[in-house]
Amino acid sequence: MTRTSCIRLLQMDAVVGDFDANLQKLTDAAETARQDGVSVLIAPELALTGYPPEDLLLRPALIDKLTASESRLCEISRGLTLMVGAPSELVRESSAWDLGNNSARPASLWNSLIVYTDGVRVTTYHKQSLPNYQVFDERRYFVAGSEPQICDVDGMRIGLLVCEDVWVPEIVEATCKLGVDCIVVVNASPFAENKVVERHEHLKHRARMNRVPIAYVNLVGGQDELIFDGGSFAVNREGQIIARANFFTDDVLDLVWDGSDFAGHRLESVPSSDWMLYQALVTGVRDYFKKTGFKKAVLGLSGGIDSALTLAVAADALGAENVHAVMMPYVYTADISVTDAERQAQILGCEFSIVSIEPMVREFMQTLTPFFRGHPVDTTEENLQSRCRGVLLMALSNKTGALVLTTGNKSEMAVGYATLYGDMAGGYAVLKDVWKTRVYDLARFLNRDREVIPERVIVRPPSAELAPGQADSDSLPPYDRLDTMLSLYIESDLSPQEIIESGFDSTEVKRMCRLVDINEYKRRQSAVGPRVTVRGFGRDRRYPIANRWSF
Repeated sequence: MTRTSCIRLLQMDAVVGDFDANLQKLTDAAETARQDGVSVLIAPELALTGYPPEDLLLRPALIDKLTASESRLCEISRGLTLMVGAPSELVRESSAWDLGNNSARPASLWNSLIVYTDGVRVTTYHKQSLPNYQVFDERRYFVAGSEPQICDVDGMRIGLLVCEDVWVPEIVEATCKLGVDCIVVVNASPFAENKVVERHEHLKHRARMNRVPIAYVNLVGGQDELIFDGGSFAVNREGQIIARANFFTDDVLDLVWDGSDFAGHRLESVPSSDWMLYQALVTGVRDYFKKTGFKKAVLGLSGGIDSALTLAVAADALGAENVHAVMMPYVYTADISVTDAERQAQILGCEFSIVSIEPMVREFMQTLTPFFRGHPVDTTEENLQSRCRGVLLMALSNKTGALVLTTGNKSEMAVGYATLYGDMAGGYAVLKDVWKTRVYDLARFLNRDREVIPERVIVRPPSAELAPGQADSDSLPPYDRLDTMLSLYIESDLSPQEIIESGFDSTEVKRMCRLVDINEYKRRQSAVGPRVTVRGFGRDRRYPIANRWSF
């Protein structure tokens, strides 16, 4: 390599478990890189397997695939240096942990960054800091590395790091002490609101403190509830961002190494927080469908803001022609709800149907009358309406192969303002981790240039329309206040007393916190959905359903 060299960051969507597809992406990228005179091609963390492979890593057949991929990776690297994230096998002697057919064995893999040059594996670095918090449980599968590592590429000494490593000052410092010219860090860093700024500031600080340029390459795409936003970038030794790739798309970013520092020719801007959040939702829906094989979606379009936003996301992710919106009115459904639902479907070009649930509800009520006699009317009758809608949507799904999208938001899921086997019935929960206040923000964002969601849907007081004159405010505080309280309790782990001391009403706080706690059983049965906050429901927050904890 000459002292002026081209380094390419390969921002790719690696499909979990699809070795052939991932290897083909690396093959195509390497061929293009050679044609463009690129010296070093760098792929993200676990680009070979996709991230996170979870318990696929426990299957012996996956180890066989890793072994079989070695010759292919060597071939891909001919004429350049290839750095790729992949598991590597830790060979260890049998121990007392080896329990025959019992899968309770210790981790036997490293999370590695493997370097190939001109057909030969030259260096392997093992990730040292294995995250085991929030959505991460890497210690279940991997053994931590213990040594810093560099590779020499024709005179350029490159320090190697994997994702969490760069967040640990001691690991970065130990790497720099080996006399590196620059650092490469490969990542599978999931999206959360404001995470981009956090990454930028941290890497800038690391570069300045150690006087070393850093190249950061990230995965892109959706994997179950995780969304990877890309946004690969590089900082020079002064801590200035000198190059940045696009967000939420496959991309490559070229850096020039001039012998002392990185230089870049492209610096994409960071879009607004609303744009980032909306694209995260679109990416989540698009990739969940693509990677599970579903082609079409069906959802209940109520004329309310949550289903309206869900419809917009689905249309952008899948194409309007692949989305079926079903309005299912009952006697409490306002005429304007039907009108607004139909109007939005027309605006977006989605298939639209109206199916009244009145006959179904009437038949159910007649059947249940002997059992309900002597009991007052309560939420049971409201939930029955919602469950009739769930039955209809699931029947359409079964018959047509369209996946049901649920429409509830994070605020509702937090306090249980949703019906199990009713509006919670479905395969993917688009807004599961989106606070109600952010739902309104996104609706206004979509309408900034043209009407995507009818304006009346945005300005109307929210209502489930399950009872005469019903409004969300009958059961819940205003959403701006509710979301703040819930965020403090769920995302910041503040106690009810601490939330009260921050300025909220005591009775209101205690009631909301209790609702969160007692509705964990509902959330355990909810559909998977994209995680977009710092702490979502699901693998991010694991609370026992049966417990007697109290503050």
